Amino acid sequence: MEKKITLAHGSGGQAYRELVQDVFLPAFSNDMLKPLTDSAVCSAGEKIAMTTDSYVIKPLFFPGGDIGRLCVCGTVNDLAVSGARPRYISVGMIIEAGFDMETLVRIVGSIAETAKEAGVHVVTGDTKVVEGGGVDGIFINTAGIGVFSEDRPPLAQRIAAGDRIIISGYMASHGMAIMAARENMGFDPPIESDVAPLAALADRVLRSGCEVNAMRDPTRGGVAATLCEWVTEDTDVIIYNDSLPVRPDVSAACEILGMDPLYIANEGIMLLSVPGRYADTVLSALRSADDGKNAAIIGEVRKGSGNVYAVTEYGTSRKILMPRGELLPRIC
Repeated sequence: MEKKITLAHGSGGQAYRELVQDVFLPAFSNDMLKPLTDSAVCSAGEKIAMTTDSYVIKPLFFPGGDIGRLCVCGTVNDLAVSGARPRYISVGMIIEAGFDMETLVRIVGSIAETAKEAGVHVVTGDTKVVEGGGVDGIFINTAGIGVFSEDRPPLAQRIAAGDRIIISGYMASHGMAIMAARENMGFDPPIESDVAPLAALADRVLRSGCEVNAMRDPTRGGVAATLCEWVTEDTDVIIYNDSLPVRPDVSAACEILGMDPLYIANEGIMLLSVPGRYADTVLSALRSADDGKNAAIIGEVRKGSGNVYAVTEYGTSRKILMPRGELLPRIC
């Protein structure tokens, strides 16, 4: 096997077939992928959820994860917070000529390991190779399919007055991990990304028998963007600053850079809006899992006029606005 990716690996010829046989199939092998037909034939329910995303992160490897783990988690999490059970994903790679084969094998191994952890199968994919300098090494595109069942219909994704806002863990960790790694900020130990699959955690909540009005993984734009998208013309969302869980190292990095953790990307937590009577049960369900042990109730939904506010321990409040522009480019 060649030690570097060449344009021939994207040609559809022998080099491409060797890449598939030597790198991709050993990592992703399953009965749906093995035929290598144009479309994988998969079993599914009456209703499915489907998502797609592209990953262009820089650096490719960072404390707590890499582009391979990220692309699986990002896809699985989008399905899980819809209420679906993630089942299948595709992986399309655009690789730069000259890319190191050992690095590719490492990324593919990470994809395979994370897919197994998340309980999904990689059932189809594609590879293109472009001239050097075109894609910063490698870009990855994924699509994912999740299945709904009679006992697990799609969530309404609409908050209501009386809801409590719950976060499943520490926020802002991913964005700050990428920024610290990219800028060599020298944290010791390094800030680690929270990137993780959320399907099992979401399943734990949905099997608790509680109503969930809305659930989202707050990636780009952070918690602030999700809350601003959730709020309706007849509700307000009130968030309490002293309830927001942020790791000390992440908080320090945000202070140094003058950034608000509410606006920083996450890749391993979810936000939930649940009727108040279910809040404690949902919180207990989250905290019973390692990935949810730092879950917290961070706010509530009231009747209002479409605003999001953060309230300090002194009772003062500030309006939270939808972020504009890209605070941290290339974080996913």
